[in-house]
Amino acid sequence: MSSNTQPINLLQSIPHVFESLTQVHVTLDHHDLPASLKHLIHLRASQINQCGFCVKMHTREAREANETNERLDRLIVWRHVSDFSACERAALAWTEALTVLDEQTDYASLRGDLREHFNDAQIGALTAEIGMINLWNRLQVSRH
Repeated sequence: MSSNTQPINLLQSIPHVFESLTQVHVTLDHHDLPASLKHLIHLRASQINQCGFCVKMHTREAREANETNERLDRLIVWRHVSDFSACERAALAWTEALTVLDEQTDYASLRGDLREHFNDAQIGALTAEIGMINLWNRLQVSRH
């Protein structure tokens, strides 16, 4: 077994991958998802994935975008509080379903809830945002 257990400097070792991932976000920013919603889904996925770096970053970014401390404090229990709109709740449920994969999840029902608030292009962009934050979380967690 190797004695070198230092984290890989991913930005240094695969810079072109990071450039490509950043470009995905540039493309996603052209969709009309509210920035406030993106902050919530990024933070919720990061909480689930236990990425301390990402939780701190997304909490700070959400506050800078005028998200309230109260809502951020209660995001972890969003199902049990009235702080979040029906639109946000549908997006948060989709975030959790795509972050913690479970064969018992009823994706059709969740998509139905999403379609009450979003068109298909927005759902696609939301799905890509969730996929990307999960990727970023896993890249960062690999450095723990």
